[in-house]
Amino acid sequence: MAVADVVTMDKIVSLSKRRGFVFPSSEIYGGLGSSYDYGHYGVLLKNNVKGQWWRAMLQERDDIVALDSAIIQHPATWVASGHLAGFTDPLVDCRTCKLRFRADKLEEEQCGRKPSKHPGETPECDLTEARAFNLMFETTIGPVKEEGSTVYLRPETAQGIFLNFKNYLQFSRKKPPFGIAQIGKSFRNEITTGNFIFRTREFEQMEMEFFVPPPEAQSWFEHWLEQRMDWYVNLGIRTDHLRLRPHTPDELSHYSSATSDIEYLFPIGWSELEGIANRGDFDLTQHAKHSGQNLEYFDTVTQDRYIPHVIEPAAGADRALLAFMVDAYDEDEIEGEGRTVLRLHPLLAPVKVAVLPLVRKDGQPELAGEVYRALRERVQAEYDEGGAIGRRYRRQDEIGTPWAITIDHQSLEDRTVTVRDRDSLAQDRVSIDALGDEIERRLRAPWRSPKLGA
Repeated sequence: MAVADVVTMDKIVSLSKRRGFVFPSSEIYGGLGSSYDYGHYGVLLKNNVKGQWWRAMLQERDDIVALDSAIIQHPATWVASGHLAGFTDPLVDCRTCKLRFRADKLEEEQCGRKPSKHPGETPECDLTEARAFNLMFETTIGPVKEEGSTVYLRPETAQGIFLNFKNYLQFSRKKPPFGIAQIGKSFRNEITTGNFIFRTREFEQMEMEFFVPPPEAQSWFEHWLEQRMDWYVNLGIRTDHLRLRPHTPDELSHYSSATSDIEYLFPIGWSELEGIANRGDFDLTQHAKHSGQNLEYFDTVTQDRYIPHVIEPAAGADRALLAFMVDAYDEDEIEGEGRTVLRLHPLLAPVKVAVLPLVRKDGQPELAGEVYRALRERVQAEYDEGGAIGRRYRRQDEIGTPWAITIDHQSLEDRTVTVRDRDSLAQDRVSIDALGDEIERRLRAPWRSPKLGA
């Protein structure tokens, strides 16, 4: 039976700041709404999330290649894609609150003919008529703002892939079905943000466009639904906290024949973690029309020419990180003392192993230093000799470190150490000479979240 959840968003926010995962940006100036900086452990965790995504896309497959496209692209890109004309949300102003809201999310925002949520204000909200608000950030290129110099920060990474489709046909020796994957920053001037790093104006996407012959589009769509669900499960997300929700016909984008969201049960409720869409041939057709370039694929074997259809799995690195932290958060009790622990999959853990001398004397720090230097050549390791051993264990538990290596008086005699497991609390005696291989063996071993119960 699964273990009951004790996590809340407030606990995640508190842990993130306390242990150096995520900080409010520009905090010394009072902060900037919905803007966050990743601290040391946040950087390591996010890099591990992205690394596992790259592994699934590139290392474990032969039909996907990588790209890193520019953030600022030719403005015609956004005309062709439809973003300039149609990438909008309905905006309303509240004359009482003096704030702005999405007209279609008033229930969530606690506005719209309801008592104001702001301290000291009791009148009901007085809303303006809704108007379209384009979500793209606009800027200029060159030293002077003049006609023709307007450009946009990309609202998605996908268009950079479509712009490079022809280049990849020429150099990569790939033919449909094949994919182009990239991870990069995107920017959306959201009217309302919130729930920590769940919705921000600057975020990182993990997107892949998979180009397929038109008759094969549906089967590849189903393939990627399964693959992407499996990715989260294999990295420790509990299956009862994941679901696949197909879009209803009125939700579908104009270019999509089918879209499903992978949703996760956050403390704020079921919310989108990743979207998988069958985009058809819309994007390549639009860019061919607006650029005048031929973006057809010519099959030299069958002599067929066609515009490939595209299956797109699009995930947010920040949301994935948040889901992994939420799912891993746990509280328990050890010898009468409460403990907060992140039960992260070892592959995602920011630090794989901590090296801790039991005391700061009798040669233990020197041997611990030797062990640490050897381990850090193989995995992300950390050395800590400050404070009582129990307190050091708790620090490592809170950042999700799977194993702690303790050097004690016996280590000096027989060159063995104690390996403490974060989840089971089991302690095994291991030879220093075999320690690196043992940690790597544990990293490769199958892992199941203890929160799933027996």
